[in-house]
Amino acid sequence: MRVLVIGSGGREHALLIGLSKDPSVTELHVGPGNAGTSTIATNHPVDVASPTAVVDLARRVEADLVVIGPEVPLVLGVADALREAGFATFGPDAAAAQIEGSKAFAKDVMAAAGVRTAHSEIVDNPAKLDAALDRFGPTWVVKDDGLAAGKGVVVTEDRSAARDHAAELLENGHPVLLESFLDGPEVSLFSLVDGEDVVPLIPAQDHKRVGDNDSGPNTGGMGAYTPLPWLPDEVTRQIVDDVVKPVAAELAKRGTPFSGLLYAGLAIGKDGPAVVEFNCRFGDPETQAVLALLKSPLGQALNATATGTLDQLPPLEWSDGAAVTVVVAAENYPGTPRVGDVITGADAEGVLHAGTTRNADGAVVSSGGRVLAVVGTGADLAEARAQAYERIAKIRLPGSHHRTDIGKAALDGKISI
Repeated sequence: MRVLVIGSGGREHALLIGLSKDPSVTELHVGPGNAGTSTIATNHPVDVASPTAVVDLARRVEADLVVIGPEVPLVLGVADALREAGFATFGPDAAAAQIEGSKAFAKDVMAAAGVRTAHSEIVDNPAKLDAALDRFGPTWVVKDDGLAAGKGVVVTEDRSAARDHAAELLENGHPVLLESFLDGPEVSLFSLVDGEDVVPLIPAQDHKRVGDNDSGPNTGGMGAYTPLPWLPDEVTRQIVDDVVKPVAAELAKRGTPFSGLLYAGLAIGKDGPAVVEFNCRFGDPETQAVLALLKSPLGQALNATATGTLDQLPPLEWSDGAAVTVVVAAENYPGTPRVGDVITGADAEGVLHAGTTRNADGAVVSSGGRVLAVVGTGADLAEARAQAYERIAKIRLPGSHHRTDIGKAALDGKISI
């Protein structure tokens, strides 16, 4: 297979690494890619939000399979255009991608499927905001109803902070979703989905806030680990049976079957799993950790999903042990990041590129907020953490920052359900 991956982040670098290990994959292309992906694939400039541009690129490289990484092109119908042009495509069409593109749509699907989630209310008029806020709390969860790259969410016990965030969203023309707060540790579960066929991957846990001990604002994700020593296998099966399969069935029933990677973000509270959010693609940075343990051929799994043969895929096989990924972020992230700084040590094993490019001299420089994702693996969580942080110690990026506690609460036995 000649495979084209669309996107430029750490998730796409992880997908390319996984695909490169599949003997059935003979050629790898990526558009636009980054400084790291160029070492294992051919980078091609492309506007990922343009269906026409992506289809043209797929034709040029004669792709047998196109894998769409980010959510924006999916919500904008890039997968629709590729399928219409005859390309096997991993990623849902625009209608099914609304499971991430519109939180209101996702809530409606979950209600119809009988899936537990937070009580919620949409506010699209500033005049109704205060009364709505009074119906929530003492912990307020305020979300942008559309795509916000993981940074449109504020979770706070400060009503004025919740109101300020909501008012800013409304002022910018974005409807606001208010939710009741879900307690319990969070889980990210990825599943390959083709209509009503569901193949779960191993669960992971993301670390959303920018600072150690979950301090500071939300980000796109500062690190992740897998597997979860505190999550019993029967709870994972419960998530598949009570959440993923009913939602897949409901989307199929509506005439918008899902094909691709369905990401369920859940809180495991005293009443069992409840959905925090759905995404329509591989999560970043969980993908970097999860794929580090996958033994089965990734290309064959993605191709089976894309071609309607997921029900014939052999059971996925996983390496023993654990994987940890730690994000190295640019100065000032999640605010406007400082970019253009030269990075040293970024070509080492386990270092995946996200926001990187090459300058005129050919040096790797930072070009985004989340710059690198550093992966460690080991026989257990302690070994995987140690390797990840040993690798980070050899990287130099002026002003960069990273969390030092990815996976630590689980390792210390401080997470339970």
